[in-house]
Amino acid sequence: MSVIFTVLILCSLSSWSEQQYTSDWTSLDARPLPKWYDESKIGIFIHWGLYSVPAISSEWMWWNWKGDNPSQVVVDYMKANYPPDWTYANFGPEFRADLYDPNEWADLFAASGAKYIVFTSKHHEGYTMWPSTFSFNWNSMHVGPKRDLLGDLASAIRNRTNLVFGLYYSLFEWFNPLYLRDKSTNFTSQDYAKTKTMPELKEIVETYKPEIVWSDGEWEPLDTYWSATQFLAWLYNDSPVKDTVVTNDRWGSGTLCKHGGFYTCLDRYNPGHLVEHKWENCFTIDKRSWAYRPIANIDDYMTIEEVIREIVITISTGGNALVNVGPNRHGKIPPIFQERLQQMGSWLKVNGEGIYASVPWKYQNDTINSDIWYTSSKDGRYVYAFLLMWPKNITEITLGAPLPSANTVVTMLGSNDRSIPWKVGSDNRGMMIDISNVKLHLLESQWVWVFRLTDLLTDNATMTTIQRTTSTARITPRSNANLSFSSSLSLFMLLDVLLYVVM
Repeated sequence: MSVIFTVLILCSLSSWSEQQYTSDWTSLDARPLPKWYDESKIGIFIHWGLYSVPAISSEWMWWNWKGDNPSQVVVDYMKANYPPDWTYANFGPEFRADLYDPNEWADLFAASGAKYIVFTSKHHEGYTMWPSTFSFNWNSMHVGPKRDLLGDLASAIRNRTNLVFGLYYSLFEWFNPLYLRDKSTNFTSQDYAKTKTMPELKEIVETYKPEIVWSDGEWEPLDTYWSATQFLAWLYNDSPVKDTVVTNDRWGSGTLCKHGGFYTCLDRYNPGHLVEHKWENCFTIDKRSWAYRPIANIDDYMTIEEVIREIVITISTGGNALVNVGPNRHGKIPPIFQERLQQMGSWLKVNGEGIYASVPWKYQNDTINSDIWYTSSKDGRYVYAFLLMWPKNITEITLGAPLPSANTVVTMLGSNDRSIPWKVGSDNRGMMIDISNVKLHLLESQWVWVFRLTDLLTDNATMTTIQRTTSTARITPRSNANLSFSSSLSLFMLLDVLLYVVM
């Protein structure tokens, strides 16, 4: 009898110690964001699909051709280059991916310094990049490449790199008859959501185990139409990635920048100031499109200086940067994207210490120098000052925010820890860093230079600010590990008492 009682108690303890989330936003939003996501800081977004075949306009080509307000440029292009009876589905056989080498992609992404990827499993066109059970004859196995493009990349990423594998998924499809029928009823019916969206989402999670589920296409119906909270409760409680998966905020009209794991708020979202909730800035190297465009000119692409600037400001203000590339229909990542990712990787090799696992400092942008942005090490030992532009004909860099002490040391990342002279700024605040002996052409970093500052002063007012910033704007939500431990300890003490009574 005592043995049975003990087993029952232990089973109860096991269920009590494991956090369960209910299908409501109050419960789901309370889930701590897995630590790995904040510490990663930088990811790669890949927009690749059937839209890469016509490659005119953008990934919205079909909508710009046949949607409610067609683009005259796209309409004229199709008239000039294709037969009158041509349909979007006719592009399917032309999407061959004949030069697609997922190992080559994986190596490039690893060399970029990114820590995770987000691959478009399905965009608004509905064509799936895996052999979806719920998208018969409109997927990469049955039409076009005749292979599991998603699965091949997942294997390459996991076999060749340490990157985390994530997936983008569009909830809706522009011209899916089921979705349009639900829309005609003002979404009082849920045929599309129940027979297409939710089954497909579960299929990719169970089959490919992505640790990021990046939802999109949510904006027309409410989250209740998508049964979003029910899916997320399953994802967090019972899915194969329940302990490590992160999600964004695109789960229905009204959820953007309000509910979910991390916020995206808008495409290319970069507010330029500290945001309390963890957020992500997804932005495109091609300034005009997420997908590949053969008509793009060199000025349409971000320079490496622009890419790094975007990353630095994003990380300084509490976000993650998701840098987008668009492969062509053959499965090749164009050289301009390859170059930017390789340049990004070479910069991060030198300066990653101030990026990965960093936290926002008490100041993000300097108080007097707009070209300086800050991060801090988690333990507060180091403050990193990112200089976006190297000054011309100036021998000193003035910082207004730091309060140096007599023990403060200034070094540059990638400079073998050689200290750089400095002096206190005017009014005994801030500091002036002497760069007169720095040989710019000899520095390991070619763009955006990082000064490491140690032993800065913190007066009482400053300390209060730091504590407040840490508690309200810390990137990763506070772990409940201590609570779980103390709860488990109390339960085990109760178990001892119960066992003693039974015995």
